[in-house]
Amino acid sequence: MTLSCIQQPHEHLQANLTNGILTLSIDRPQAKNALYGELYLKIAQALDEADLDSNVRVVILRGSDADFSAGNDMQDFMKFIQSPLEGKAGDTPPFILLKSAAKFSKPLIAAVRGVAIGIGVTILLHCDLAYCDDTALFQIPFVSLGLSPEGASSKLLVEQAGYHKAAELLFTAQKFDSKTAYEAHLINSIENNVYKFAQQKAEQLSLLPLASLKQTKALMKHNVKDIVECIDHEAEIFMSRVGSPEMMEAVAAFMQKRKPDFSQFN
Repeated sequence: MTLSCIQQPHEHLQANLTNGILTLSIDRPQAKNALYGELYLKIAQALDEADLDSNVRVVILRGSDADFSAGNDMQDFMKFIQSPLEGKAGDTPPFILLKSAAKFSKPLIAAVRGVAIGIGVTILLHCDLAYCDDTALFQIPFVSLGLSPEGASSKLLVEQAGYHKAAELLFTAQKFDSKTAYEAHLINSIENNVYKFAQQKAEQLSLLPLASLKQTKALMKHNVKDIVECIDHEAEIFMSRVGSPEMMEAVAAFMQKRKPDFSQFN
């Protein structure tokens, strides 16, 4: 099969397949690689097709330049919440991408520079290997937006970081650096040239038996069904928070360039 991401390139997603390594580079630098509906689906489609393509042995997910992803595009998000939800919350674009990453059966490597916010952090929980450099700045901002965790992060972050560290990152919604991300086990290591390092790791994996790699991953991630169900469950709760008074206050404060006041809500 021919990967559609290569056959039909997207303006905000670069795709390169060389020697069994598919590199997906988010390419929207003017928006710090913020994601929107069509782009979520394009990345998900690329992962789904790569999973089935025998020419692909490893996938690298990264930004094209200085940032990984600033998370959800705010203008796209505002348009989205103004439209009535059709179908299940878990079948909307962000959660489709997260489930594609969760179910991906081959090695998935993330390389992070600059900002990784919201889903830019959540998706790391579904990668097998994740690396960053010292420019990386992370944030899981959902509570500060009157929302709730997504992408099975309430489950996976606790498992990876431990309850207290997960609570700190989820409750405070504060930005944190590469050292904290490493201590929370969100990333494997901090590298000077993270794109080059991720490429080298991918090359090492591409030389190994793919069947053995897939079987090893399947054994380690034997609970994929539970993870996908958690993504869907969190999606329902997340969407129930969309349009809440707390979220509307957070949006109004953002637009007015002021701090939100949540003291009026119990």
